[in-house]
Amino acid sequence: MEIIPMDLKRANLFVDNYHRHNKHTVGHKFSLGLMNGTELVGVAIAGRPVARNLDDGKTLEILRVCVKPGAPKGANSMLYARCKRIGQCMGYKKVITYTLETESQSSLKAVGARITGKTKPQEWHRKNRPRETQKIYKQVKLRWELNENIE
Repeated sequence: MEIIPMDLKRANLFVDNYHRHNKHTVGHKFSLGLMNGTELVGVAIAGRPVARNLDDGKTLEILRVCVKPGAPKGANSMLYARCKRIGQCMGYKKVITYTLETESQSSLKAVGARITGKTKPQEWHRKNRPRETQKIYKQVKLRWELNENIE
């Protein structure tokens, strides 16, 4: 498998087609594709933290990691690890991501990530900032840090 740079439009199209519960992102710092021969089997999108209090200019959030059903073993871990490494090279001091509490966390454990928090379900809709609801908003999420070896 080989990791390639990817533009946000193509990465978001992949997310829209294959992600189990999330929609595409609005922005990013960078996106990656994972090729298995000539086939795109996964993408990762990294950007600013969604939570305002974590957006300190030193924290990178992996917003989406998505692989096709049947992708080779280790595809998710490969994308997480590369996002972490790129974040380190860009000077970020902290790399975070979120998973649903009900999801397998094996890919993040494989790259040495650790759980640092739990979010309670919440809607993003506000009177002055209307948002369409999504099923995912009603689920508990775990916050992970992929900070090993970040100085």
